[in-house]
Amino acid sequence: MTKREKASVCNEEVFSKLYDNYAKDLHNYLYYRYGSIQDPMDKVQEAFIKLWKHCKEVSLETAKGFLFKVAKNMSLNELKHNKIVMNYSAEKPKSYTNESPEFLLEEHQFYEKYQKALSKLSEEQRTAFLLNKVDGKKHKEIAEMLNITKKVVEYRIYSAFKIIKSHVKELR
Repeated sequence: MTKREKASVCNEEVFSKLYDNYAKDLHNYLYYRYGSIQDPMDKVQEAFIKLWKHCKEVSLETAKGFLFKVAKNMSLNELKHNKIVMNYSAEKPKSYTNESPEFLLEEHQFYEKYQKALSKLSEEQRTAFLLNKVDGKKHKEIAEMLNITKKVVEYRIYSAFKIIKSHVKELR
């Protein structure tokens, strides 16, 4: 091993010494600057991980500066993120709608009638109908899924729609 390889940040012994020498100082710097909210030990670990990933580009002389700069930037980024989250959570979602109370009541009543009509269908009719109308599947796809003919699917959907129309007056 050459002298340069021994002094490289990529050398495990050198990296371990860097950790021993700078981890406590880096932790204290982050703690004093940003407090415990930023979890300084995590930032220290992440900074050393980043140093290890970029060990070939970072010289031994610039390793300390690299660690402090990376940890500082990570803390600042987290502070910015927390500020955005806090601002977003302070915004209250709108608690009103443009619909009239009568419309909302009618919508709710229609939904109840529709659900009741769906419950009157046989399982086969309901399955074919919902696959077609809710999931948007074509008759051929439903036939393949249920292992039946396309004509049977068409009949089930037609008969289901007929039953639903008889129970929900608004659909007539």
